[in-house]
Amino acid sequence: MVELQAVVKNKPLNLTELNGSAKLKLASNSNNQEKPRLRLAIQKEGRLTEHTLSLLRSIGLEFDSYKQRLFSTVSNFELDIMYTRDDDIPEYVATGTADIGVVGQNLLYEEGVEVEQALPMGFGHCSLVVAVPKDSGITDVQQLHGKKIATSYPKSAHKLLQQYGIEAEIITLSGAVELAPNLGLANAVVEITATGSSLILNDLVAIEEILQSEAVLAVNKESLMHPYKARNINRLQVRIKAALAGKEYKYVVMNAPRAALENIKKAVPGLKSPTIVPLDDPNWVAVHVAVTEEAFWEVMERLKEAGAGGILVVPIEKILL
Repeated sequence: MVELQAVVKNKPLNLTELNGSAKLKLASNSNNQEKPRLRLAIQKEGRLTEHTLSLLRSIGLEFDSYKQRLFSTVSNFELDIMYTRDDDIPEYVATGTADIGVVGQNLLYEEGVEVEQALPMGFGHCSLVVAVPKDSGITDVQQLHGKKIATSYPKSAHKLLQQYGIEAEIITLSGAVELAPNLGLANAVVEITATGSSLILNDLVAIEEILQSEAVLAVNKESLMHPYKARNINRLQVRIKAALAGKEYKYVVMNAPRAALENIKKAVPGLKSPTIVPLDDPNWVAVHVAVTEEAFWEVMERLKEAGAGGILVVPIEKILL
């Protein structure tokens, strides 16, 4: 089998890249072994960046983000944020350069690092797939034996070849991988796709899904063994879970005749059960319930059929489950 042609990213954070104040803060953190601040690594610029920053601010963290800087301090939580390349985050978390990181599962799979995938973040959904030109006649991975595969995920491609016992040449590219078959560089690609539009644009079709991926909160295993760090990691997870749960539900308030109450309860069970509030009219009640975003319109139709009226829908910011 052709040797895997990949550049392994295994370098520590270069502190000389950071500004002076950041160096002092990092040095200060390392001196307090009993109560160290957490370090969070996030993508500096890319498809996960805005979602990550928005989520961090939604859970009450106060910090400045700078595209020209690689480091910022959270003023109201014992946390420092490192802005870095997304494909460096798995290594930083695994080695303890960062205690936690927001990173795609596709990169954790690619790097094969030992970290705890503590929490799905609800964004950055994509799939790592094998794709070929739609007129190639290739419909099965086994047909790639002896072929050339272009990818920016060489380790993942290598795992695939090992899984199927296939010998093929892996060509590592850093970008525009989907163009490789059209340029005659490869017979297939292994690449991530979110909507499939890039594959369609380049006349490619997926023949195998290697991995479904989303952004996760990755945690260094040694940090979880440190009592003080583990406590703050758990505090962060509680906040993130509350913010993510809030996005999944809408708060619905309605008026309903008491005679329709049993049908309404069946239509909207809520997180546990609906909250029933008596009204001045003894024949009517107000019903409060949280409805999932996914089932929202179907539930609204059932409520109208059950006799509910005056339905008020309110977005939920956070839910502590």
